[in-house]
Amino acid sequence: MSLELVSLETIQAIAHQYGYWAVFGGILLENTGVPLPGETITLVGGFLAGSGELNYWWVLGSAVAGAVIGDNLGYWIGYYGGWSLLTRVGRLFRLKEEQLIEVRDRFAENATQAVFLGRFVALLRIFAGPLAGTAKMPYSKFLLCNFAGAATWASVMVSLAYFVGKLVPLEQLITWVAEFAFVALGLVLGWVALTYWLEHRKFATKSAESQK
Repeated sequence: MSLELVSLETIQAIAHQYGYWAVFGGILLENTGVPLPGETITLVGGFLAGSGELNYWWVLGSAVAGAVIGDNLGYWIGYYGGWSLLTRVGRLFRLKEEQLIEVRDRFAENATQAVFLGRFVALLRIFAGPLAGTAKMPYSKFLLCNFAGAATWASVMVSLAYFVGKLVPLEQLITWVAEFAFVALGLVLGWVALTYWLEHRKFATKSAESQK
């Protein structure tokens, strides 16, 4: 998420005051579907661990736990809340229902990869859990992919802030990570659009041949 909703100074103040609970709560709420900068909070936690103010392993554990529990809550919200709830959340991000339908369909086809890698993609980190529930992804498969993805993502984010944060300013590191997440989003959207175009072209070709 962008820092436009919550300033970096505010996030740092919260992290200083609440420590591991801030990391846990921030990423939990974001993965549940609340538009909070959970990624930034996790990076701040890793940065504080690198400066000796927090313990690396406790920050990592808090991030993993928050991501796993948050995505599980998001899954059940999507499962029981259904499509109408997801479209209302989508409007907060100015996403049209047609766009959400396309994303949902592609998500259902690639649910395993989406849940595992979704945390590295802007917006998908927020929607992965609810989308999995809406698409009725088998819960056992979701649970496994969710945990593996949470552990991988948290390890990368916390370690990145812990080590690289000693070499570059925190603001620059957050900017780089955010830019990567949006580039990943662009690649995902481009892949979805290309797949849709190829399928549409294939269908049009078959229709034209059948009419001959």
